[in-house]
Amino acid sequence: MDKLNAMSAFIHVVEQQSFTKAAHILSLPRSTLTDAIKQLELQLNTRLLFRTTRQVKTTDEGQIYYERCKFILSYINESDHDFLNAKPQGTLKIEVHGIFAAHFIMPKLHQFLSEFPQIQLQLTESDRYVDVIKEGIDCVIRIGQLNDSDLIVRHLGDIQQVTLASPDYLKKYGVPNKLNDLNGHFMVGFYSTARQKTIPLEFIDKQKTELYNLPTMIQVNGANTYSAAAKHHFGLIQVPRYGHHLELEQGELCEVLTDYPVPSLPVSLLYASKTLVSPRQKVFIEWIIQLFKEQPLNE
Repeated sequence: MDKLNAMSAFIHVVEQQSFTKAAHILSLPRSTLTDAIKQLELQLNTRLLFRTTRQVKTTDEGQIYYERCKFILSYINESDHDFLNAKPQGTLKIEVHGIFAAHFIMPKLHQFLSEFPQIQLQLTESDRYVDVIKEGIDCVIRIGQLNDSDLIVRHLGDIQQVTLASPDYLKKYGVPNKLNDLNGHFMVGFYSTARQKTIPLEFIDKQKTELYNLPTMIQVNGANTYSAAAKHHFGLIQVPRYGHHLELEQGELCEVLTDYPVPSLPVSLLYASKTLVSPRQKVFIEWIIQLFKEQPLNE
């Protein structure tokens, strides 16, 4: 097996975490893949994989080699098209919050896809931690404070937040005008799968951030159910203003504690490597950064 095919075989073994599954996908004998990986390890004079009877995992060196193999093969696949002045192609996988994507990204996506028609965009919605290498995700757009990460982080802007509650809830528990008035109130608990905890309410008071873990009648882990819980009178919520203009206009939700701003949420673009970026990744990163330069996040 030549070097490029061996690299391709290595990528499949890593992604499937199995020689048997990779061999089935490639329609090759398992022994052929085993020999190819052994040859790569001999040529590189380093161990690339840990092998057990149940699973195959990369060593630290193997993970680095995997990333470079992915980039090299992607680059080779697109290079012939580049010589013919073709534009970047292939599937581009983006992980993003659904409401954020619907409000800020979806209305502009036709511009991107008309400029790069050979790119197929795959959007997935989540706020969980994702392994971008293992799951083959090109870019992640996250809202809020980030956990420590080895990914490249590009700041896209900040989102204004507000504190809201339903009229019926406020009629029952009273309208809080000061932070001390929060005694006896409830919040809708938002459990962040990314941060593995329930997020407290946050307020800026005299240039300091104050945290309030109020009692909860209900906890949720999705943006739509979080807002729905507030509209059904389960407590206070803190959300981006952009997604709740209609509820505010129609009186389904009311803004409270306006003298105590909620800290803004940073919006970040994350991807795996600053140097090993595929052509389709590169054009999307450039496009999304420019999009948020031209389009303020608080509109």
